Amino acid sequence: MEHFNAPAFADFLKEKLGKRLAGLQHTINDNVADRAKIENGTYTLLCGEPIVIEELLGLKFEISMESFFQTNPACAEKLYNKALGYVFEEKLQKDDVVMDLFCGTGTIGQILASENEGVKIIGVDIVEEAIVDARKNAETNGVKGVEFYAADVGKFLREYPHFVGKIKTIILDPPRAGIAPKTLKKVIELGAENIVYISCNPSTQARDTDTLIKEGYLLEKLSLVDQFPHTGHIESIAKYKLK
Repeated sequence: MEHFNAPAFADFLKEKLGKRLAGLQHTINDNVADRAKIENGTYTLLCGEPIVIEELLGLKFEISMESFFQTNPACAEKLYNKALGYVFEEKLQKDDVVMDLFCGTGTIGQILASENEGVKIIGVDIVEEAIVDARKNAETNGVKGVEFYAADVGKFLREYPHFVGKIKTIILDPPRAGIAPKTLKKVIELGAENIVYISCNPSTQARDTDTLIKEGYLLEKLSLVDQFPHTGHIESIAKYKLK
């Protein structure tokens, strides 16, 4: 680390990218984990702004450096339209609850809430900065009927047992590692009629699908979206229905 010249690196990127570079943050992570959320370590804004503003499907989203947001926004619109199409196939009624787990900056939940007045959307993500962004964005966009909680998904589901049996649909958009087995068990125990699972790693989604099928869910539909052209990665969207 003592040989890393952060200002020179910032100058190099500014020269190469020009106005395309919105901001650059240097993070030192003292945890054994590849994540933007730093619990033990430091971060320094080397240049630019600590946030960017992105527009998706007519809504504006303010995104901090620590928050997750889909890369390739033009294709992300196709991704979310496909996922929300699966949600809308099951007619949502007033007072139905849709739970958006691993919600990040609350993109999906806000789009869903803006098109379904009266439906209650619950968004949960462990990254507090992302939830702060989500609440701020919902206010900016004038979106009602959505609540965001900064919490570990597994612990949140234990702390709010009154949702059991009341959820129409669960939307899952977990990190590349998929869903921890104990957390997936808690998700299943909620007894949602439908689950829509967005994955950036089809192999871990396949593992979780096996668990869902064993617990009584039917894999009804599966779609692929090439969110990362010219790479070996692809987004997978699955819809499951409780038998």
